[in-house]
Amino acid sequence: MSMEFIVKVEESRPASDGKPSAGPVYRCIYAKDGLMDLPAGLESPWQFLSDSALKNPEGKMLGRRQAIDSKGGPYVWLTYKEVHDSAMRIGSAMRRRGVNPGDRCGIYGSNCAEWITAMEACNSQAVTYVPLYDTLGPNAVEFIINHAEVSIAFVQENKLSSILSCLPKCSSNLKTIVSFGNISDMQKKEADELGVSCFSWEEFPQLGSLDCELPPKQKTDVCTIMYTSGTTGEPKGVILTNGALMAEVLSVDQLLFLTDRVVSEEDSYFSFLPLAHVYDQVIETYCIYKGASIGFWRGDVRYLLEDVQELKPSIFCGVPRVYDRIYTGTLAKVSAGGGLKKKLFDFAYNYKLGYLEKGIPQEKAAPLLDRLVFEKTKQALGGRVRILLSGAAPLPKHVEEFLRVTSCSTLSQGYGLTESCGGCFTSIGNVYPMVGTVGVPMTTIESRLESVPEMGYDALSSVPRGEICLRGSTLFSGYHKREDLTNEVLVDGWFHTGDIGEWQPNGAMKIIDRKKNIFKLSQGEYVAVENLENVYLRCPLITSIWVYGNSFESFLVAVVVPDRQALEDWAANHNETDDFKSLCKNLKARKYILDELNRVGKANNLRGFEMLKAVHLEPHPFDMDRDLITPTFKLKRPQLLKCYKDCIDQLYSDAKGLKA
Repeated sequence: MSMEFIVKVEESRPASDGKPSAGPVYRCIYAKDGLMDLPAGLESPWQFLSDSALKNPEGKMLGRRQAIDSKGGPYVWLTYKEVHDSAMRIGSAMRRRGVNPGDRCGIYGSNCAEWITAMEACNSQAVTYVPLYDTLGPNAVEFIINHAEVSIAFVQENKLSSILSCLPKCSSNLKTIVSFGNISDMQKKEADELGVSCFSWEEFPQLGSLDCELPPKQKTDVCTIMYTSGTTGEPKGVILTNGALMAEVLSVDQLLFLTDRVVSEEDSYFSFLPLAHVYDQVIETYCIYKGASIGFWRGDVRYLLEDVQELKPSIFCGVPRVYDRIYTGTLAKVSAGGGLKKKLFDFAYNYKLGYLEKGIPQEKAAPLLDRLVFEKTKQALGGRVRILLSGAAPLPKHVEEFLRVTSCSTLSQGYGLTESCGGCFTSIGNVYPMVGTVGVPMTTIESRLESVPEMGYDALSSVPRGEICLRGSTLFSGYHKREDLTNEVLVDGWFHTGDIGEWQPNGAMKIIDRKKNIFKLSQGEYVAVENLENVYLRCPLITSIWVYGNSFESFLVAVVVPDRQALEDWAANHNETDDFKSLCKNLKARKYILDELNRVGKANNLRGFEMLKAVHLEPHPFDMDRDLITPTFKLKRPQLLKCYKDCIDQLYSDAKGLKA
C-alpha cells in the first residue's frame, strides 16, 4: 500500500487467546508525530463563546427567518454579545433554582436560537446538558429524564404538552421547566400540582443576573450525555467530556487549515440537522469558536431549499437523503432545459470530471465551464457554498461525484459515531481520488482493523478488511450507568465501532459492511443484510428496502417502498388503471419490481441465497412516526419486524406455496 495519506505507528498483531488478529495502527499524515493536543488553559467550550463575544460582540451569531404573512421573510440576527449575555443570565437563574455544576439539564426541541442559548448557559455553569428527542418515541423522553436524573429542562413550546404528560413519572428529579417561548397558566398549574415550576423564556432570565460568578471548569468535566437510538433496546447515554468536544472542534479546524480555507467571521452555516445529534452540534460549536454565523431552518423539509436560498450559506452539512434530492432536482432541471442544454451540460460535466480524476483541484479543473454552466447548478444551495460535508450514512458514489462536479465546492464525506464525538474519519477536501471513501483518521484518532473471521474479513490480508477500531482523545468516556455495554465495546483501550472497513491503497477508509446486522439462513449461509440493501437500492424503481431473513428459513424476503413515478409509469404502459396504493397490491406490479430487484442483484454478483424470493410493496415511506427508522434514517430492524410481521409471514407462506 502506498498510503500517501496515513502513517503506520504500530505493527499488526496475530490472533491469540481467543482474540482475533488485528492490522497495523495508522494515523493521518497531519498527525504523524503525535495526535493533536489541546492547548494549555483551554478547559471548556464556554471559552469558545466568551472569546468570540469579546472579539466580535456585534457579529451576527444566530439567525431565524421572520415570518411575514405566514411566508418566510429575511433572516433576523442575534449578536454574539446578546447570546453571551442571555446565556449568562439563564445560567445564573439555573443556579438560583438549585441546579449546580455537574447536575443535568435537558434540552428538548428543534434547532433554534433558544436551543444553543440553553446549551451555552449549561456550559457557563459546568452543568451537563442532555439533548432530549422524541424521535426515539414518547417513552424515550421519560426514560432519558429519569435515567440521566435531569433536574431542569428547556422545552420548545409545542413539546410542552408531551413533557407535561410524562411528569407524573419523572417529577422525582425534574423540578423546573423553561419554555423556549410562552407557557399557559393552565400548563403552569398542571405542573405546579406535581411540584414542578414552569417559566416562559422571558420570565426565567429575570431570576438571574449578569454579574454571577462562574464556577471553575475542567477538560475532564462531563459536557454532555448524548443518548443514541441504538438500533436495538433502550437508548444508550454516551458520555462526552469538555476535552473530547473541544479536541473534535480543534481537529476540524486543523484539517481545514491544512487542506482548505478555515472558517472565519465572514462564513455562515445552515442549521437543519438535529442539534440533538453530535454531527450538527460539533459543527455549530466550531462556528461559534470561529465567530461565524448560524442560520436556522424553519423546521419544514418542504421549505428546506427555500430557506437555504434565503441564507446563502458558505458551509452546508447534509445527509445522503438531502443530497439525493438536490441531485434529482438538478438533473430534472437540466433535462427540462431541452436537448441542446442537456448536451452542453453533459459535455461540461465529463470534461470537468476528467480533470478532477487526474487530481486537479476543484477550482482549477474547469474555471470557464464553472462560470458558463455550473454557475446555475451551484445556485441549488444558494450559490455561496464552499464547504460541503456529508455524514450519517454512505453517500452514493454517483451523487458524490455529481456534487463535486456541479456545486463548485469541495465535498468531504466523513464517518463518525456519537461515541467518537462526531467525525473520526474524513475525506480530504480537494483530493478527488477519495471519492466513495470516508477518507483518513482525524488528527485526534488512531485506527486499526480487527479481523472478523466469522464473516470472512481478514485484517492481515493484502486487501485489509475488518472491524474499524479507534483510539484517541475524542472518544467517549463510556455509557452512562451501563458499564456492561461500555466493556463490550471498549477493549484494551480500543473502541470497537461495529462497522467493517477496508483500507484503500491511498490510505483512505471505505466502509463496506456492518458487523451487527448479520444472520444465518437455515442452510447455514451468513447474510450481511445492509450490504444487500445497498445493492438493491441501486434499482431506480425503489426508494427504500428492508431485507429480512432468519435462521428458520432458507431464503430472503423484503418490504419495499416503490418509487411512485416509476410504478405509475409502468402502470400506464401496461394499461393498469389503479391508483398508487392499489398498484402496490397488484400482483403483476409486485412481480415486475421483484424481477427488477433480482436483475440488479445478479448484475452486482449477489449469490443465489442473497436473491429475494418475494416482496411486499409498501406505499408509505418508513418513518420516525412509526419508529421504523432512526433520526439518521438507519432502519430499526426489530421495530420493522414488529410492524410487518403479518406481511412477512404471508410472504414466506406464499413463496413456499409457489415452490411446492
